Amino acid sequence: MRLCRMATTEGQMAKRIVMCAVLFICMVGSQSAWAGSGVGLRSLGVDMGFVDPDNVSGTVGFGAFANMGNITPDIRLVPHIGYWSKSEEFFGTKTRVNDISFSTRGQYMFPVSSPKFRPYAGLGVGMHVVGMKVSDPGPPAMDVSDNRTKLGMDLGGGFVTMLSQKNDLYVDFWYTAVSDVAQLSMKVGISFDVGGSSSDNTTRRAPARRTKHR
Repeated sequence: MRLCRMATTEGQMAKRIVMCAVLFICMVGSQSAWAGSGVGLRSLGVDMGFVDPDNVSGTVGFGAFANMGNITPDIRLVPHIGYWSKSEEFFGTKTRVNDISFSTRGQYMFPVSSPKFRPYAGLGVGMHVVGMKVSDPGPPAMDVSDNRTKLGMDLGGGFVTMLSQKNDLYVDFWYTAVSDVAQLSMKVGISFDVGGSSSDNTTRRAPARRTKHR
């Protein structure tokens, strides 16, 4: 496992890219920045699944996300927060790697005739706070830790199906390109409507009753 690569010095260009990513996330996460558009909080959700990072064994990942509405008729804005951690031990030396991610994804919702099954594909950008700790009992005893902020790019897709008038089930697959810990994730999530109006909500309305004419 080549964890020593994570101790390399980040260049000035990488820092500038991360700063741009922070600015982008702040812009798309602000409802006031999209005044007059279809962007606004629609639902909140949580997810859980399997994450397979490079140079680290697979582990369980957790996350939370928000449906911020549509920036175009078919593209919705979805901020996402993710976390995973993995600990391993070799001949008494303990190593722990963890990743906290803050990303914003655009999901293209493929047009379908029924809201019960809606496939989508997406792209995203985000920050990853990657931490590493190595503990060696020695002799001599040694503890080394390091935290780095890295830029990540997301590519993935999945589908969403309606569970009830207020809940949706998500199943998706994402590949995240990030230095040293590029990762593939497969997760299942559930969302909860918070009352915002959106194009999705129109598909949840019960059909109008027909009036019989005498």
